[in-house]
Amino acid sequence: MRWLSGWLLAGGLLAGQAAWAIGPVPVSLYRVPLPPVPGLLDGADPIVVDRNAAIVLGKALFWDRNVGSDGQACASCHFHAGADSRVKNQLNPGRNSRHASGASFEPLAEGGGGPNHVLAPADFPLHQFADPDDHTSAVVFSSDDVVGSAGSFGGGFLSATPFGGGSDRCARSVDPLFNVAGVGVRQTTPRNAPTVINAVFNHRNFWDGRANNLFNGSSQWGERDPAAGVWVKTGARNVEKQRLHLVNSSLASQALAPPTDMLEMSCGGRRWPDIGRKLLARQPLQNQQVHAGDSVLGPWSLSSAALPKNGLNTTYKALVVKAFAARFWAYAGIGPFGAPKAGGMPYNQMEANFAMFFALAIQLYESTLVSDQSPFDLSPIDSNMKPTWSNIREATPAQTQAKIASLKNGVELFVSHHCNLCHTGPNFSLAAVAANAALLAPVPGASFGPPETPISFGPNAFGPFGAAAKAGINRYGNSVTRDTNIQQLPKLMDVGFANNGAADPEADPGLGGYDAFGKPLAYAAQYLQYLLGNPAGIADPGIDGIRACDFISPLAYNFTLSNPNYFLPDDGLIADGSREGALRNQNCLNPITAYIPSPAAALANLGGPKTAIATAAAFKVPTLRNVELTGPYMHNGGMATLEQVVEFYGRHGNFTSDSLHFHLAGFSALTNPAANLTDMVNFLKALTDERVRYQQAPFDHPQLAVAHGHAGGEAAIGRGNALGPALAQDEFLLIPAVGAAGLSQPLAPFLADPAAADR
Repeated sequence: MRWLSGWLLAGGLLAGQAAWAIGPVPVSLYRVPLPPVPGLLDGADPIVVDRNAAIVLGKALFWDRNVGSDGQACASCHFHAGADSRVKNQLNPGRNSRHASGASFEPLAEGGGGPNHVLAPADFPLHQFADPDDHTSAVVFSSDDVVGSAGSFGGGFLSATPFGGGSDRCARSVDPLFNVAGVGVRQTTPRNAPTVINAVFNHRNFWDGRANNLFNGSSQWGERDPAAGVWVKTGARNVEKQRLHLVNSSLASQALAPPTDMLEMSCGGRRWPDIGRKLLARQPLQNQQVHAGDSVLGPWSLSSAALPKNGLNTTYKALVVKAFAARFWAYAGIGPFGAPKAGGMPYNQMEANFAMFFALAIQLYESTLVSDQSPFDLSPIDSNMKPTWSNIREATPAQTQAKIASLKNGVELFVSHHCNLCHTGPNFSLAAVAANAALLAPVPGASFGPPETPISFGPNAFGPFGAAAKAGINRYGNSVTRDTNIQQLPKLMDVGFANNGAADPEADPGLGGYDAFGKPLAYAAQYLQYLLGNPAGIADPGIDGIRACDFISPLAYNFTLSNPNYFLPDDGLIADGSREGALRNQNCLNPITAYIPSPAAALANLGGPKTAIATAAAFKVPTLRNVELTGPYMHNGGMATLEQVVEFYGRHGNFTSDSLHFHLAGFSALTNPAANLTDMVNFLKALTDERVRYQQAPFDHPQLAVAHGHAGGEAAIGRGNALGPALAQDEFLLIPAVGAAGLSQPLAPFLADPAAADR
């Protein structure tokens, strides 16, 4: 029924609008503005009073191993083009699975696997067909194990000292699953670590979107968390707890989850004031070298060009005082902020608010990690908004022309095979809701993209004839749409999330899961509650502002026809926005779709095709920028190379389900002829920013020792870790401190990194 909405656009589309039929074209990220965060840095009473100091604080905290309970930094899972390229002790049995197999490790394709396994090319992909180009061929291997990221040993938190060593005092023991012959190993996450580069553009973060767009000051849950807030000094002797409501701050929400998570960075039961007490008096990066030429930390570094040294010439407390408004840290009293569970001195205001300082500093640092200077970004575009690739230079003129021809075909394949309908906009992701909407709003004189051929803001920013509408996006920034599944049945879906059939849908609910308070993560499920007239079922702001007329497949037609998948006049329709007193019918492609069912009509059809949602096993659409460096791929890390990814899409995915996205049916010629696979991969590689490849500013960083498996193999392992005699000895990758000029040695793709392979 996808044709229906188009046919009703006053009798069919104009022939000149053929470009709209294939949807948006890829566009440059160069000069694209960041989503605004009102109240953070601006206004009469901003939270952050020194942005540069906050970025220094954020970068130091992101890379500092002292943040974790046992040496894990945020960067431990995001050190390689913002992602994780480790190959040893990276497997999780698939703990998010509904299958019994998720509770135990399975042998991989070549027979090895489990804790302390060393990944190799023969282990991939995790779901294999006899013919990689044909999903109807026999399945020769399948595993619901996940390539995640090694994290913490876990244990129960007891205390942490603000001085001395970096590891917390915890009651650690051998995990019954994460061990080799009874010797405990570091646990791993049940999902692959996505890149943090360009993550500032995501409306929500984490694969399942649980890092809320709205930052509340103390947790990842936005308005969902009734206990959230920060302590604010309101007078010389008074403080009160107040909620923050910072929009476009999913990075801050996301930052608060890993440091208190037992799998990732923490001992169980550790709270944010405990982390604040541990860190505030410390020298940042006290055990890690900081390059004298670091683009952010250099002026604070104790190093010289000739003599690298550890740490910065300040404390975390001093940076907090410099960066943040005094009302969040200047209260001298103690008492209202609680105390450690094990007893001891009550927390002070700065310790109690450390979650906010940490989260907003991390967000401001990660907001600098924008890779907008790839060959694609800097190429001039032609009259059809396609890159000319005139900036490409190979060794010889003939090789240059061959590469340009390959890249041009890669772009055509990307668009004609519907990759553009999920990987939309300058960050190549529908998940960039606010950023995409801002570019599609007309702003006189505003432009982005390559300087030689700038692209004007407005409805044609992603292609002629309002091509962005084919992907369900426009200036209004809907976070919900209605699109068709693999059976071409329309269902409500979250914008920026898709079920692409990479893994068994029973192996991980993804967006179909729930938060810590039992509420669905999906906006689509909340929008259904809005239609039912149930405000108690809405957890996130903006759900009551969704525009139905912008859905890809309409929800309702104020038009007489016979179709069981759409609300019609006989069901009982009301004008969209009439409940709020402001109609949502402006600039609709088809005004007869600017209607929604009455609550009674929605209730009468609850559970039927008109109210169906498709969020099960849907995951955030990742950016494709720097994708050649950010493997393994998919939420389960199930593919090792870009070639395997293109083959996956060429065969229409691995698993089918009721929530599988329709666009997957459009792939047919990605690998036939074979040159198409090469051309598509060449285009994807042209999205790599050379500053990322060579770790040049802003992608430079301090030194980091990353836990990389344990002494021994998957059959026998050496015990005797300093954290406990029953725990395995750690092995490490030593990532050197890098200054703004970067390194001469480029980063390598997953499984091609000589440092990771050196075991």
